[in-house]
Amino acid sequence: MKPMNKRSCSGPVSRYAKVMVAWVTIALRLALLSIILGSSMAHANTLASLLKDSGMEVGGWMNGGITYNANNPSDGYNGTVTFADRANEFQLNQFNLFLQRAVPSEGSEWGVGGRFDFFFGTDAIYTQAFGISAFDENTGEPSHRGNWDLNICCKSTRTYGIALPQAYLEAYVPVGNGLNVKAGHFYTPLGYETVPAPDNFFYTHAYILNSGEPFTHTGLMGNYTINANWSAIAAATTGSATGGWDGGFDKQLDNWGGLASVIWTSNDKRTSANIGGTYGETATNQPWLMYSVVLQHRITPKTHLVVHHTHGWAAKIFLADKIGNAEWYSVNTHLTYDLFRDLSIGIRAERFNDRNGWRVFSPYRILSALNNKGVSFAGSEPFISAPANYYQVTLGMNWKPAKRLKMDWKPVRKLNVRPNIRYDLAEGIDEEFRPFNGRKDQFLFSLDATIPF
Repeated sequence: MKPMNKRSCSGPVSRYAKVMVAWVTIALRLALLSIILGSSMAHANTLASLLKDSGMEVGGWMNGGITYNANNPSDGYNGTVTFADRANEFQLNQFNLFLQRAVPSEGSEWGVGGRFDFFFGTDAIYTQAFGISAFDENTGEPSHRGNWDLNICCKSTRTYGIALPQAYLEAYVPVGNGLNVKAGHFYTPLGYETVPAPDNFFYTHAYILNSGEPFTHTGLMGNYTINANWSAIAAATTGSATGGWDGGFDKQLDNWGGLASVIWTSNDKRTSANIGGTYGETATNQPWLMYSVVLQHRITPKTHLVVHHTHGWAAKIFLADKIGNAEWYSVNTHLTYDLFRDLSIGIRAERFNDRNGWRVFSPYRILSALNNKGVSFAGSEPFISAPANYYQVTLGMNWKPAKRLKMDWKPVRKLNVRPNIRYDLAEGIDEEFRPFNGRKDQFLFSLDATIPF
């Protein structure tokens, strides 16, 4: 996502008591949010019925959690970890509302629809259209950033904000085996992990999501079904000075890039492969490209394996001490197992190579909120980076307790609770690097809950 062109460096009992209070706080706040949601359900049901009759759907989700950092960092950040980036405090990560009219993916009749997402929470800063960085990628000069969703609200809170990650029209064209076309702003079809909380097994995210690949695109994208096993995606992207990544609607609209992907699925639907990539240019017409490979296999009906590899490259980047090419790659794996119908366990392991110290920062939120005068509304804490290899291993569970606990209240029927334990290690390349509050590693213990509605 958001690269940067310059770096800057610059009593046990009470601690555990504070952590326990914070963990209780997450339960109370989520319960309060559920009550608010439930109290408006009658009015929402009437509106939903009217919209459903016209083919429209209104929905969304709430996600919030807390992460205990064993290092007890003085700046309150979990080092290089993004999204669940605040240490020892509750975060309402995502309150997402969407309005959608779905279109078919097969058949002989035309279909027209679209989708709009409104996103509020601490994750908004990582989900906005940052396709134009605060400082030019190649020259280091201040940039004129876009205004799609960067400055809607909440700078005074330092951590909360609003994003508009999807706003597109969609059509189904009954040609051949079926063509779906999107025009507007939409999530990338590449990679495995994604921004929406309900679509991820773990609360925390791998480095590959934030630092290795795009979140969104602006442009025109088509998805064509070749046959029962193969499909292809192609897109023209714009509004970005970072290789077609995370573009908006009001800047760099003459800077066009491309995206392509082929997807294969086995006859028994147990195995799939998604191979694709992007190509684009910076504001000074320097190339920026990446490719992504996602392999998935259902080893048994209850066991799912994912291997995800990304490799990226950008030319003549304004690095900390020189102008040079930047390169990064990652290998990320997931293995999950369904113990029961309502309980799954999983492990994730990753190595992310930031060869030039240009993709991973600590803390990333300070960089993400930076303006072109070098001031970050997220705080004055220094952010650091260096050429390094990053390793993370995460253990986690997904528990959907509604049926087991006989929770019939509609707002919590789809409740998903995710405890996580995560270990991070940074190994500097040709130099010592300690991005975790002066240490090379850290342990995180997190708990979050997601309520779709």
